[in-house]
Amino acid sequence: MARDLAPAAIEILSTLVSFDTTSRGSNLPLIEWVEGYLDGLGVPHRRVPNEDGSKSNLIASIGPAEAGGVVLSGHTDVVPVDGQPWSSDPFVLTERDGRLYGRGTCDMKGFLALALAAAPDLAGAHLKKPVHLAFSYDEEIGCLGAPRMIEIIGRELPRPALVVVGEPTGMEAVNGHKGIATFNVTVTGREGHSSLPHLGVSAVMEAIPLMAALRELAERLDREADPASPFTPKGATLTIGLLNGGTAHNILARECRFTFDLRCPPGFDPEAVLAPLYEHVRALDEALKARAPEAGATIEKRTDVPPFAPEPGGVAEAFARRLAGDNGPARVVAFAAEAGQFQRGGFSTVICGPGSIEQAHQPDEYVDISQMERGAAFMRRLVEWAAAGE
Repeated sequence: MARDLAPAAIEILSTLVSFDTTSRGSNLPLIEWVEGYLDGLGVPHRRVPNEDGSKSNLIASIGPAEAGGVVLSGHTDVVPVDGQPWSSDPFVLTERDGRLYGRGTCDMKGFLALALAAAPDLAGAHLKKPVHLAFSYDEEIGCLGAPRMIEIIGRELPRPALVVVGEPTGMEAVNGHKGIATFNVTVTGREGHSSLPHLGVSAVMEAIPLMAALRELAERLDREADPASPFTPKGATLTIGLLNGGTAHNILARECRFTFDLRCPPGFDPEAVLAPLYEHVRALDEALKARAPEAGATIEKRTDVPPFAPEPGGVAEAFARRLAGDNGPARVVAFAAEAGQFQRGGFSTVICGPGSIEQAHQPDEYVDISQMERGAAFMRRLVEWAAAGE
């Protein structure tokens, strides 16, 4: 009888949580620990670093160098805990009332721990199909690490049959997500005394109409959402998440910067949606330069993560449903993930992992132990599948 992988996965999760892999820092200590763990199993692996080497993806392959394998994919970075009222140390795995608390427990180190817990069984079996591990960096700030990793998987590995992205879905198969594009808008003015606004340009005052236009656009997108859309919310959504500007109440602000994101279901073109805003920014830039040559307005796209579209007859979805024992309806999610990037790379893809997105990014983030147990059963069946080579 196959061993229960849940205890080993929880022990590994405790180690993974202890690494502070907040996206603003490095994930290399965690990557080094995983490399040492895989070395102990004789599993080959390689890094795919960022440009300055401060962060890295990790690819590992277990089993024969043959096509038709499975990729288990997840990100190593987490969101900040700054200012959040945690009941326990966010970087110490804490069990309370059947839950495992800690930053990243559900988003998404729980899945990484499950994959690593299965590695000894995979390495010890005579696999007929390979299982590949693909751990990325900087997913939380725009899915920045995955594209190079996906390119290498497509170019250098025997072609995998499918990809399982282990974002938190309650261990149920998800076949679609929205895309996300993020933008920085910068308005530059001319500083001066606030009693003499005609002699300067307040960047904050000039940025307000742009933000108002975005709010109007968000309301229009909500009104025009397709009632038949499977997403919640149904249509594209737009929110301004960051706003900075000015130095004092009595100084005309020299600069105002804000960041917004646009989340679109498959079939939307973010550039087309934002065409009126681009024109508004262009016109404002021209008007401000006429008042002060150093003034102006710019808009810059920061990230653009493609949506993940439901795949008719998807091989990956059918595979995940089989291993998870999932006979429920088709599901999509509003959050963006690396699944769209894998799909764009030509891979049949599904999202399926432990936990709930409702617990992610919050103080006292947790994953239920029962979810880890369900994930462990998934991994046991994966080992059986890879050994049988069905």
